[in-house]
Amino acid sequence: MKEFVISEAKTETAVLVGLITQEQDEAKTNEYLDELEFLADTAGAVVVRRFTQKVAGPSAVTYVGSGKLQEISQYIKDEEENEREVGMVIFDDELSAKQMRNIEKELKVKILDRTSLILDIFAMRAQTAEAKTQVELAQHRYMLPRLQRLWTHLERQGGGSGSGGGKGSVGLRGPGETQLEMDRRIILQRITLLKQRLLEIDRQKTTQRKNRGRLIRVALVGYTNVGKSTMMNLLSKSDVFAENKLFATLDTTVRKMVIDNLPFLLADTVGFIRKLPTDLVDSFKSTLDEVREADLLVHVVDISHPDFEEQIKVVDKTLGELGCADKPQMIVFNKIDAYTWVEKEADDLTPMTKENITLDELKRTWMAKLSDNCMFISAREKQNIDELREVLYKKVRELHVQKYPYNDFLYQVEE
Repeated sequence: MKEFVISEAKTETAVLVGLITQEQDEAKTNEYLDELEFLADTAGAVVVRRFTQKVAGPSAVTYVGSGKLQEISQYIKDEEENEREVGMVIFDDELSAKQMRNIEKELKVKILDRTSLILDIFAMRAQTAEAKTQVELAQHRYMLPRLQRLWTHLERQGGGSGSGGGKGSVGLRGPGETQLEMDRRIILQRITLLKQRLLEIDRQKTTQRKNRGRLIRVALVGYTNVGKSTMMNLLSKSDVFAENKLFATLDTTVRKMVIDNLPFLLADTVGFIRKLPTDLVDSFKSTLDEVREADLLVHVVDISHPDFEEQIKVVDKTLGELGCADKPQMIVFNKIDAYTWVEKEADDLTPMTKENITLDELKRTWMAKLSDNCMFISAREKQNIDELREVLYKKVRELHVQKYPYNDFLYQVEE
């Protein structure tokens, strides 16, 4: 009998490239590259090397300088000789079609940028028809200006020179249409179709939201991978998919929740990320409508992340772009069980850094700033969850009485 040898699927390896500029110092670049490595890991690639370059700004031709590009090219060749093939090179910013073409010509491997990597993860995570349509629309929009590099090997599809000894095929002589023009036309038609489909989905969703009755809507918002879905599962006792990867959630999940005598709706939304392309925000309009129509936003923050304050700014900026900045908000600092800090020596006279701040000091700072508008919890370890329920009840009750003054609760509570 013939034996079958099952070989393990080889994991693709990747090299990361980032720039250190006047606006983005070395620490910030390393942080962005850490996030890019997490994105690559989520997509299923293993990062083997990082390259950074100090420049005034990205080169319009090859993003990095020609010397750095040769260095990357040499590294790829050396790895190939040692039978450690590099599968792709990932750049930290969005590349233009020209940059991509020039880099590909030099490096001769697959080239990805931050946007195409995020789109790849989105395509992998999309479950519902709505999410799949949104991802496909974003991918087509991204592909449209970059079509040129895909078809550099093809000449005219049909046609050719006109009458008299022309080289065109019989019956196809005339102006003809290049493969590029043909593809552009197909993609534009597809984009129009997807937009129409999304409008239909949008109408259905609006109808669904209208039928939800007289209930206050609460939306969980925040950076990607801060624990929104885990918190949702804990509060509403549902089983939303949650994983320690970026963009585990792409579909908005809404659950009815009851605390004591008060029913309300809780929505889990897509996480935000730095350098998120505007096309993606547009494509996910119907998903983000849950945020727009919410009465209360619960901003979840991963306090164990070294740069959580920057993440708060990114989310606030995105909420501002969506026109939701003035909605009632509360901040929930999650993952207090994973928070770490470095104790300063008694004789250490250097200025205090972020690493030296204890959790209690952080709590005091934020409590002083936001008073009862912030909470510190651990969704995984179920710490301070009862306190969170109490605060949520109080806030939702206030909004409920304002919005639906004549709507009775499930039962009356004597105060």
